[in-house]
Amino acid sequence: MNSAATSRDDEPILLSAAWLAPMDRPVIRDGGVVFAGGTIVAVGDANALRAAHPDARVEDLGDSVILPGLVNPHTHLELSHCTPAGGGEAGESFTDWIIKLADRSGRNSGVPHEQLFGDATRRGVEQCLRFGVTCVGDISQQMHITRPILRDSPIRCVSYGELLGLAKLRRRYDELLPRAIDRTFESERLRVAITPHAPYTVDLPGYRECIALARQNGLPLATHLAETPHEREFLEQHAGDFRGLWNLIGQWSDGVETFRGGGPIDFADAIGLLDYPRTLLAHVNYCDERELSVLARGRASVVYCPRTHAFFRHPPHRWREMLSRRINVAVGTDSCASSPDLDIVDDLRLLHAIAPGFPVEQLWQMATTRAAKAIGMDDVAGSLTPGKAADFAVFEGATGEPLADLLRTGHKPREVWLAGLRLAG
Repeated sequence: MNSAATSRDDEPILLSAAWLAPMDRPVIRDGGVVFAGGTIVAVGDANALRAAHPDARVEDLGDSVILPGLVNPHTHLELSHCTPAGGGEAGESFTDWIIKLADRSGRNSGVPHEQLFGDATRRGVEQCLRFGVTCVGDISQQMHITRPILRDSPIRCVSYGELLGLAKLRRRYDELLPRAIDRTFESERLRVAITPHAPYTVDLPGYRECIALARQNGLPLATHLAETPHEREFLEQHAGDFRGLWNLIGQWSDGVETFRGGGPIDFADAIGLLDYPRTLLAHVNYCDERELSVLARGRASVVYCPRTHAFFRHPPHRWREMLSRRINVAVGTDSCASSPDLDIVDDLRLLHAIAPGFPVEQLWQMATTRAAKAIGMDDVAGSLTPGKAADFAVFEGATGEPLADLLRTGHKPREVWLAGLRLAG
């Protein structure tokens, strides 16, 4: 989608519809939102807004529901050219999936990386906007390729520069670090962040350095944590499936520091990841009762990726228990290498099928207010709040229970607005 200007920058517009879902307050029947200069001015009853803003140009969207632009807090746009079917059947082991990922991504195909990952990133942005997502938390190892593209795209993005490398590949971490924290491409819509990939690809000194840099520079920080049941064995003994993977690629060396204080959640707690309020923990698929208490004492957010979780056939996720303990839990898609596409509403639909009695408003918050908080974009995104960006996802066909209706149907957005501009397909 491309931005299609529909007004002067300073012209106020009142967008009204049968339903308005601000996400920071209850759904409004016959609601509206007034915006100007790309920023929300007022939200409420459409008739009251017409009276209060007589100079606003009215656009009535009829039998539709207006939501804030959706937020996908965990994805890998540079892998948008991959598909799960290209690498094996659902339920294949995680380490087998990793081994196949290099070939599936085309990394070894001979195609220049600038073309390969640049095209994939553009494809990912197009998918996001088509599905009503206007803000993402993007994990990128090719950040020198993806960040210029994202800076110039319509979408809002927190770009997490991905770091990995331990044992004989420790030099790779050192190569990636300067790129990860390079703020050259930051803009109004692009914020730079950092992500040590996972406890089986980054050593303890690397994690400590990332946390220190994030704190010093006020950077959002993310990591993949407790995604598989094999991380504890690797942390404690450098054994198990992940050690087998390192042996397979011939890059293991002794002397890497172990962690004998428990599993990956204890590891995150011990090194200060959970104390940093801008930390995002991707997945957390494996978590016992005691570990839930450890998470609840911290300030990190968790991002659960339902369709990727189902692809790998993990046991049921404890997202409802996390929420009940006041852990900020959001929903993400992960990449197209483990999910059919980047349609985050389909992830919400899967959650609705898993827990049909769970309040639908709270499900939608996991892709709006909670997701924006998880990536530190809640100052501009995630809700229809005066002062925030005029980003909207508009769905049609809603009836008496609009948010529930959208989860029962396969409807896609009829239109998407970003910074007060309607996007043209």
